[in-house]
Order: sequence, then structure tokens, then C-alpha cells
Amino acid sequence: MSAADEILDVVDEHDRVIGQSPRGEVYAEGLRHRCVFIQARDADGRIFVHRRTPGKLVFPSLHDMFVGGVVGAGEGYDDAALREAEEELGVRGLPRPEFLFKFLYDDGAGLSWWSAVYEVRCALPVRPQVEEVAWYGFLSDEEVERRLSEWEWVPDGLAAYERLRAFRAEG
Repeated sequence: MSAADEILDVVDEHDRVIGQSPRGEVYAEGLRHRCVFIQARDADGRIFVHRRTPGKLVFPSLHDMFVGGVVGAGEGYDDAALREAEEELGVRGLPRPEFLFKFLYDDGAGLSWWSAVYEVRCALPVRPQVEEVAWYGFLSDEEVERRLSEWEWVPDGLAAYERLRAFRAEG
């Protein structure tokens, strides 16, 4: 089964399931669905940053400071966060990512998805999926901040990052 054939829950503006559709159809028709964003930090507290592969369905070749992806049909956010983090980092045995907050991402051009933001500490050596990750590194918070204006970032990840900064500033 290809990624485009994966079945996703379609949700309304209140994050209630109103149907199910294949991922490719969800993207093509701009149907609202669910995603998870996990900020992974290494044992030294540096953030896992990567550049997506050119073959990705959404935002190919852009940088991201989160791992994550879509929540499958019938899957909970917490389970999706652990699954996606382990898949994208190429590890097993991660602690369960800690849920921080949820927001409705809207790109202003008809694309919208519920986005649950998490964080996890990954002290294990990572082996990112070559199908998902073209480049990666662990960067300090200061380095990520410096790269914000230098690299092209996935827009939903950037929106989640800005909200995460505000969330942490509130304390």
C-alpha cells in the first residue's frame, strides 16, 4: 500500500470525525485531517532537524524541526506521535512523547489540519528513514533560531514552532 492509499479520518473544525478517505484524496481535495508534530531532542537537549526528501507528497525538500505525520484512521494522537517519532528517527523504545497542545493549522489557501504538538527526549542513536529524510542534524536552540531566516521550512512546522515558542514563554 502506498502512502497515498493510507486511510485517514476526515475531521471538522472541532476535530470530530466526519468521514474517512485515502490520504491522496485528502491532500488533493484539501480535506481537514489530523497530524502530529514531535520535537525530538537528543541527550544534550539539541533539536533534531531534517530536510525532507524530494519525493514527499507534501512539502518536498523543505526543512523541518519536527518529526511526525498524519494520524491514521481510528488512531489516537498519542499513539500516532510515538509511531511517527520511532519511524522517522529509526529507533525503537522511545519514551512516549509528551503532549503539549493542539491547534488548527490553516494555510489560508484551503489546506487545514488539526495539529497536536509533542516533545520527546531521544538518547538513542538515530537512523532516520531514507525515504523520509534527505539530511539531518541535532542543532542547538540558537542554531535553529539562526537558520529560520536562512533555510526554507515546512510552513506547518514553522507555525507549530512559533506556537511552541509562545507556549514555552507562557510557562
